[in-house]
Amino acid sequence: MATGNIVSVVTGGAGFLGSHICDRLLLEGHHVICIDNLITGDTANIAHLFGHDCFRFVNHDVTNYIFIDGPVHNILHFASPASPVDYLKLPIQTLKVGSLGTHKALGLAKAKGARFLLASTSEVYGDPLVHPQPESYWGNVNPIGFRGVYDEAKRFAEAMTMAYHRYHKVDTRIVRIFNTFGPRMRINDGRAIPAFILQALHEEHVTVFGDGSQTRSVCYVDDLIEGIYRLLKSDVVDPVNIGNPDEIPMLQLAKEIVELTGSNSKIVFKELPEDDPKIRQPDITHARALLDWEAKVSRREGLKKTLEYFRSKALVPEPQK
Repeated sequence: MATGNIVSVVTGGAGFLGSHICDRLLLEGHHVICIDNLITGDTANIAHLFGHDCFRFVNHDVTNYIFIDGPVHNILHFASPASPVDYLKLPIQTLKVGSLGTHKALGLAKAKGARFLLASTSEVYGDPLVHPQPESYWGNVNPIGFRGVYDEAKRFAEAMTMAYHRYHKVDTRIVRIFNTFGPRMRINDGRAIPAFILQALHEEHVTVFGDGSQTRSVCYVDDLIEGIYRLLKSDVVDPVNIGNPDEIPMLQLAKEIVELTGSNSKIVFKELPEDDPKIRQPDITHARALLDWEAKVSRREGLKKTLEYFRSKALVPEPQK
């Protein structure tokens, strides 16, 4: 790789968000080194990049020492299980990648003099007592609950990132990602939108937890990636929320998806999981002011694009008109 080019490393680059980040960096002219051990990632997400002169895939567990030959200018740390299905099945791996993986990625950034961007999460706010959630809110997290393995891994990752910034003078960024959806989500991801779409496509009962009044704010992936790229290019060190403040109850979201799919599925209700947040909405005041960013893609438009992807993956034909 020529030293005159920007070299960016993306950990977790074969995942849903990581693969979209790889696409964007390549579009911006970066050389991209994608690192993933494929524990939840999928090479299908980056198959279109194989053979690209500026793209390289490395199958590696970032909880182990990371060696990259030559210059590195940016490290974007996205490696982590990210859905409740994953981190409940992989609790130790989730904690390790948030702690050891972040430590190894920050060590690489320190050694290379690279800018480091941590993909954190709205889960650091837990089941929030403040609404909407600004970056100044410290959160309401159960450290020993089932979801604590993910919440606390990300909170620790943020603390370590700031420690490396303050003590080692590493140039760092922290993005707190709110619920995001779009193509390349796994069809068995376990999160609400993939679950609703898959159930509706197969004419199965659509499962809503609790009474469906709990809310989420869902952001289409293209908008999220734009916000993350702007943060990477900025000089903002403090955490920044990136998400769509358009808040919706889960029951309404389920009904919208059933209607969009043309499904005859019925909605059924199940018990709310432990520590499941009742409300979730980003305060994006900082993103607007510091990054000139806000979501542009409407929920309905994003759901239509996501539905097309899931229909192809689930091998379900278009409904008859």
